[in-house]
Amino acid sequence: MSLESITENVDEAVSGFFEPIAAWLGEIVFYAVPVGGTDLPLIVAWLVVAGLVFTGWFGFLQLRKFRLAVDVVRGKYDDKDSAGEVNHFQALTAAVSGTVGLGNIAGVAVAVSIGGAGATFWMILCGLLGMATKFVEVTLGVKYREVHADGTVSGGPMHYLPKGLGERFGKNGKTFGKVLAVLASIMILFFGLFGGNLFQVNQSYAQLVSVTGGEDGAMGSSAGALFFGILVAALVGIVLLGGIRSIASVTSRLIPAMAGIYIAACLVVILVNVTAVPAAFGTIIEGAFNPEGVAGGVLGALIIGFQRAAFSNEAGLGSAPIAHSAVKTKHPASEGLVALLEPFIDTVVICTMTALTIVIANPASWGEARDGESIGGVTITSDAFETVLPWFPYVLTVAVLLFAISTVLTWGYYGLKAWTYLFGRSRASETVFKSLYTLLAVSGSLLTLQTLIDLADAVLFSLAVVNIIGLYLLAPVVRRELDTFLAYVRTRKAGGTGEDRNDERSEATV
Repeated sequence: MSLESITENVDEAVSGFFEPIAAWLGEIVFYAVPVGGTDLPLIVAWLVVAGLVFTGWFGFLQLRKFRLAVDVVRGKYDDKDSAGEVNHFQALTAAVSGTVGLGNIAGVAVAVSIGGAGATFWMILCGLLGMATKFVEVTLGVKYREVHADGTVSGGPMHYLPKGLGERFGKNGKTFGKVLAVLASIMILFFGLFGGNLFQVNQSYAQLVSVTGGEDGAMGSSAGALFFGILVAALVGIVLLGGIRSIASVTSRLIPAMAGIYIAACLVVILVNVTAVPAAFGTIIEGAFNPEGVAGGVLGALIIGFQRAAFSNEAGLGSAPIAHSAVKTKHPASEGLVALLEPFIDTVVICTMTALTIVIANPASWGEARDGESIGGVTITSDAFETVLPWFPYVLTVAVLLFAISTVLTWGYYGLKAWTYLFGRSRASETVFKSLYTLLAVSGSLLTLQTLIDLADAVLFSLAVVNIIGLYLLAPVVRRELDTFLAYVRTRKAGGTGEDRNDERSEATV
């Protein structure tokens, strides 16, 4: 029996078992209601409303404290003797590596194809709102993290939900929080194994095959697929063994470099077509408020833009606090401010650059996709770059590969923290998870398991329901932590250490 027939049989068996489960859960999680001629998924509304609430609650913090957030990332307020494993910049890049990837490259192309150029405007707005949500969840992640005897750190919704709710509401709050924590851990673990691992390997392999001659090319055979899977698994396994320090060391170099290359390529396309820039911005603004050919008109463009942004930056899902919790700091809100830069980088910068490049280049494939033809998002983005840089599809493939590997690494860390919360933090327990995770990375290039991936998406967004309930209930804690950090910053600016005023509660701004 050939390798192809084995993988086909596995795919069919898995799909046959999980398809009804995936369909049932998907209908619940992505349930949509008709609004103005189009459908609004309630989970998207749930995420956007959270962004609106927290933006108002903290007085547009993402705009007022943006410069302070940058200063913290730069190390201006570092606590070198604090508990933790990585600095602010490394924590940010580790978390960003879990969100920046195919969604920014292919997902945006799909958004501007379905929702028109105007979806870009709403995508930016949703990204700005998501900054406030990210601030809240990451502040809680650091506040209630667990620092182990060996200096390693565990954090995330599985820790701040039971601890935070127990602290605020007593025994009943802690019990409720524990239930939410177990649910959150199961959801993070499941998505980590299949969405953050298998799917990323599968899609990056598909892109590699497409630029190496297709199914008849050097990588198109089952042997090529197996080689690619083993290579990725080996790289992931080696880095995972080093924990968050090793992951952060890789991502702190990988993400800035690849994001820089990608943004530079976007700028090349934009500058070559610089005379078309004003018209492109006009198209985006007009399309946001007066779209043509978009189901649901303005609401249709808005929903598509919000949906793509929410799916891209993962604000409110509770995943990013796991990476951010490992930061070296005595002030939880300092890392919350750092984290609000994450949706800005992911959605406001990278997603917008992709959308602007497509609108300005206006490749034929984009027009065909808007007319209803089924064209992959990566193809549209690649075609946009190819109008100016004929060789760029190869660079794009490298970007896809590296973004995918960084996502696999970060979700390996997320999955490990969820696994150890559920099954204990022993060496044997961690070894079992790492072995399972690397084996799935190998199978990612061989199996599609689309049904499992669909199920993983539904599970991940179920996490948003669990997590945001906790965020609303614990928002007053975040307010106090913010006031404490702002008092510390004011004292540092006045020439003191800030430690003697660490417990102040003041709402004055920096």
